[in-house]
Amino acid sequence: MKITIIAIGKKHDPKLAAALEDYSERIKHYAKLEWKVLESKAMKGGNVSNELIKNSESEVILSSLSSDDVVILLDETGAMLDSPALATKLQSYMNNSVKNLVFVIGGAYGVNQELMNRADFIWSLSRLVFPHQLVRLILSEQIYRAHSIIAGEKYHHI
Repeated sequence: MKITIIAIGKKHDPKLAAALEDYSERIKHYAKLEWKVLESKAMKGGNVSNELIKNSESEVILSSLSSDDVVILLDETGAMLDSPALATKLQSYMNNSVKNLVFVIGGAYGVNQELMNRADFIWSLSRLVFPHQLVRLILSEQIYRAHSIIAGEKYHHI
């Protein structure tokens, strides 16, 4: 299974880049991993409404998805999972021969309804709000943790 992480925003923060690279390399022991950091074209326009930015960013994300991608959207309105439940969900996708699992981190203003509808699962990391750069790190760590749980390794202590 290939895992793609799509994030709207700037390239990885240099302060977090080493940790992101570390978890990305760890994940690659289990699955092929690709990062797609997509720039928001709407933000370059200056005085633009939040709704227009959200729609523009959502369209950029939607245009990068394939029809057979399984999409997990990270959104504060989504269901919360603990690490073992995430591992179970990933194992289910593997058991069902999902070829490309795509995690989507939308922009600062969220995503539009069309992208919400396209998602196969909407996941909330926490009731807390995190900076998008930090979400990338938390997500990559949780993907690695889920794979280590599936493999029965000692990284996750139950």
